Amino acid sequence: MNSQHAIIESRAIHLPQTDIDTDQIIPGRFLTTVSDSGFGEMAFADWRFSSTGQRREGTPFDALRDGDISILVAGHNFGCGSSREHAVWALRDLGIHVVISSRIADIFTSNALKNGLAPIVVSREFYQHLTEHPTDLITIDLQALQLNSAGRTERFSLDAFSQRMLVEGRDQLDHLLSYEPAISDYESRGGATPWTR
Repeated sequence: MNSQHAIIESRAIHLPQTDIDTDQIIPGRFLTTVSDSGFGEMAFADWRFSSTGQRREGTPFDALRDGDISILVAGHNFGCGSSREHAVWALRDLGIHVVISSRIADIFTSNALKNGLAPIVVSREFYQHLTEHPTDLITIDLQALQLNSAGRTERFSLDAFSQRMLVEGRDQLDHLLSYEPAISDYESRGGATPWTR
């Protein structure tokens, strides 16, 4: 495994609310394109901006101004609601590479893994530990499948293929395209199988 993307270390944005749905992550009024870029400024728009577009002060997102933050620690049942992939796109464009919660909705998890966002589910006890140390660095080791914060470590689960893609910094399309030489070779032989050449 390539270890280029295996270690992620960052402070986190903490959103303790439960049942944060995809419409809160990216409001439906912004779903005007199928491109996966440009959604970061619209992520959590109703939480970050007033109805007149003024930036709200005193929100957890103020932390983004203090430097690179790539981890979001969210309340139970994060990413529920609609299946919109735009929610993952918005988080990635905002600079978030990892979401940690005690539960992450299934469809959001699937979309996240397809788009290079690591959805990490931890025990409620470890989640509570994270909320009690909101300014501490969190270190995530995607190869070892463990995270550490404030001297405490917890293991988490990812399926082997998703783990590999995250560690290598690739997505499913990248993986398929890596077979392009073999596909081209197959097509150049008229689709001949090795035993009919």
